[in-house]
Amino acid sequence: MLQDLLSRAEDLDAADPLASFRSRFHMPQKDGRDVLYFTGNSLGLQPVAAQASVDLELEDWRVWGVDGHLRSRNPWFSYHRMFKEPLAAIVGALPHEVVAMNTLTVNLHLMMISFYRPTATRYKILIAGHEFPSDRYAVESQLRLHGHDVEQAMIELEPAPGTFELSDAQITEAIREHADSLALVLFSGVHYYTGQFFNLKMIADAAHAVGANVGFDLAHAAGNVQVNLHDSGADFAVWCSYKYLNSGPGGVGGAFIHERHADRADLVRLAGWWGNDEATRFQMAHAFQPTYGADGWQLSNAQILPMAAHKASLDLFTEAGMDRISAKRDALTGFAYDVITEIFGTRTDVRIITPADPARRGAQLSLQFDVHGRAVFDALTARGIVVDWRNPDVIRVAPAPLYNRFADVAAFGRHLAEVLQEVA
Repeated sequence: MLQDLLSRAEDLDAADPLASFRSRFHMPQKDGRDVLYFTGNSLGLQPVAAQASVDLELEDWRVWGVDGHLRSRNPWFSYHRMFKEPLAAIVGALPHEVVAMNTLTVNLHLMMISFYRPTATRYKILIAGHEFPSDRYAVESQLRLHGHDVEQAMIELEPAPGTFELSDAQITEAIREHADSLALVLFSGVHYYTGQFFNLKMIADAAHAVGANVGFDLAHAAGNVQVNLHDSGADFAVWCSYKYLNSGPGGVGGAFIHERHADRADLVRLAGWWGNDEATRFQMAHAFQPTYGADGWQLSNAQILPMAAHKASLDLFTEAGMDRISAKRDALTGFAYDVITEIFGTRTDVRIITPADPARRGAQLSLQFDVHGRAVFDALTARGIVVDWRNPDVIRVAPAPLYNRFADVAAFGRHLAEVLQEVA
């Protein structure tokens, strides 16, 4: 049965309309061979075009110096504008609702300054349990900034005993339970640990129905799943670009602010001069006038060199299109799910904790081990298989549709079956 499943990989690759995109990424090597790379959910691979894109800006900096702000081939003064259309297509937004700037957690703090405005009675923040540490640190520090006790003001939702997913009913019931005291609902788009893709529109509707603001951290969702931010009604969202968006370690982050807030000068924000209206920015006036849309939350000049690498990746996303990327993601991850399920068989000491329903996951499967998980991870690593370990007991496997093949998944399956036997 397993061999029959694995033998399908060649035919699936032959029919893959995105197969050629693999050659447009640099694949790390081990012992002279391509590794099997399944950590696009942690750091995406480098696009081949990234070096030329960065070199172009380095050359213009050398040639023009400060005049490059207006005279370079991609003038730096307006550089961030190039990213609006491609980012809007990836996250399902209007171009003026998105901006590439800063890094993820910086943007999260900026958004919470504007959209977490607690009062004496409405001050709580609702998040998913076991959330990524950076998000939790940000929430804790914002609560303390406003003088609230973290234990009282932060609500963490955990899956029901014996399950790994947060059900829609759990989430909406928790929002209704805390309706009168809830100031902000802050969820990841895709949970970093379990790989669950949350129903963003349902969460936003439920939060707004009780008078709370809502935001999403799309670190593991942007470039992975179709989040349709504008239609979700979320007040804000933030993301990084170095995971599924393949834009380099520490790459520029992004932010979404729904257009109903686009012209709200009354919103409290931490301001910087690059968020000031372009028409008056260089008048050096001391009265801040936010520019329209998400651009009004910018602080400083565009980060040209990391954004040049970002552009190389976004060009690939534009060419491939999120519809085709999503279709391959579902097929590739579904193939991986079937392969791993077949390998695990009737074992009770290991399991996939990512939802089985393709609509509730992206390009990630989280494998939970009761015993020997780290030993399995180390053995896979020694074989040139790049997955990642998340304490205390999970190996995350992320087959990224732009550069992973069905043959990669089949090879991973063969190695995993052998390693499980060796470790046992």
